[in-house]
Amino acid sequence: MSVGQRNTADETTPLIPTAEQDNNSTAPSRDDTNIDKPLPVGQIMLLCFARIVEPIAFFSIFPFINQMIEECGDVAETDVGFYSGLIESIFSLTQMMLMIPWGRASDRFGRKPVLVISLAGMSVSCALFGTSQKIWQMILFRCIAGIFSGTIVTVRASISENSTPKTQARAFSYFAFSNNLGIFMGPLMGGALSRPADQYPSVFGNIQFFKDYPYALPTFVTGSIGATACIVSAFFIKETLRTKVKGSNEISKPMKTSELLNSPGVSWVLFLYTYTMLLALGYTAVMPVFYFTSISLGGYGFSEFQISVFIGIGGLSQAIWLLFVFPSLQRRIGTGGIMRLCSSVWPFWFFLTAGANALLRLGWSTVFWVYAPAILVVGSGVAMAFTACQLAINDISPSPETLGTLNALSLTFQSGIRTAAPALFASLFATGVKHQIFAGYLAWVILVVLAAGLRISMRWLPAKAEGKPEPENEDEETGP
Repeated sequence: MSVGQRNTADETTPLIPTAEQDNNSTAPSRDDTNIDKPLPVGQIMLLCFARIVEPIAFFSIFPFINQMIEECGDVAETDVGFYSGLIESIFSLTQMMLMIPWGRASDRFGRKPVLVISLAGMSVSCALFGTSQKIWQMILFRCIAGIFSGTIVTVRASISENSTPKTQARAFSYFAFSNNLGIFMGPLMGGALSRPADQYPSVFGNIQFFKDYPYALPTFVTGSIGATACIVSAFFIKETLRTKVKGSNEISKPMKTSELLNSPGVSWVLFLYTYTMLLALGYTAVMPVFYFTSISLGGYGFSEFQISVFIGIGGLSQAIWLLFVFPSLQRRIGTGGIMRLCSSVWPFWFFLTAGANALLRLGWSTVFWVYAPAILVVGSGVAMAFTACQLAINDISPSPETLGTLNALSLTFQSGIRTAAPALFASLFATGVKHQIFAGYLAWVILVVLAAGLRISMRWLPAKAEGKPEPENEDEETGP
């Protein structure tokens, strides 16, 4: 869900490890009999720091990639869009191809080694991207960055293994917030640090290197963040894979991918996760052009500033929902309850968002400026579905040793959707506007229908993935 999809915590737990969390302690496992074990917030924060590297690396080049292609690649302005799309697609495509091998490696060799290796490779490739002088070099370094895509797989698995059924909602709200923070920081860094000799002549004007490589500074900074996360992870993050934890005698034969997919409920939960991502990415593709499109054709007719404000409101709203509402709501109605609630709201939200254009067509601009932001803020709560889907994946996993592969499968499907959905939905919107199909609302009609289909699909959510709240005491076990 573009705008800053996903999101975050609820309780103001101090970010200071306790004595039980020192480097020599044993990492918790998700099947620990002590389900009341407190969340190791120090470890979760370190994992979130590692997580933030990937979105920063992905989004930091957005502000300057087109200019870089035109200048360094000696490409005509009319061809810039093609090469820009190619460079970004190769990142997602490479991720999709390597995600499952990284997941299986983390299940076999441990979370920590895969995390450290992935961070090291991504850091180097991202840093070198800014020194590219040819298109093929840009494609190569972006491809290498996609190859070292094991970070998110291992972080998700490690957070799962560091939490219990009672604490996983809060843990993954931190995880989601770190992703949003990376999405926010990446473009900001890329725009502020590109062409430093021109932007900050008093500081960088006499440094020839930054004149020869005007886009190296933001990629060097991105690489430095990744390198720092790599070093911190190597020294301070604890291994969480049960078979690799010191003192553990449990050894289990790794499941084949086919066996994992055939495990009870796994395929359906992965389907629901992918379906949810399809809606999110469809919305992501449609919103910017919908905001820009003129009122008479079915959009809001916004200026660039108004578009940025609405995108910012949406991102902030999602963060608030997931930071302050999701953990407590999950404890009350469970993971399945949140997934059904969000899927019930989604079709109405899409309908009401598109319907705001009718207010502008009628000339009711004052009503629009009250109605549209309110709908955006309230509807952004559907972002809770993303974190709920992650919890469902955790719960449906046959064993802790399959978490890496299972997360890799979900991310592979997500990468596949990300390579096709944006172009598909943007084209649907353009076709609807051009031919005024359903008064220009064609893409929204399709999104509403798809959202209704997701709600129907939730009827078959496996019981194991429901994540129903635990009763607080024995008296409540007999309650409703």
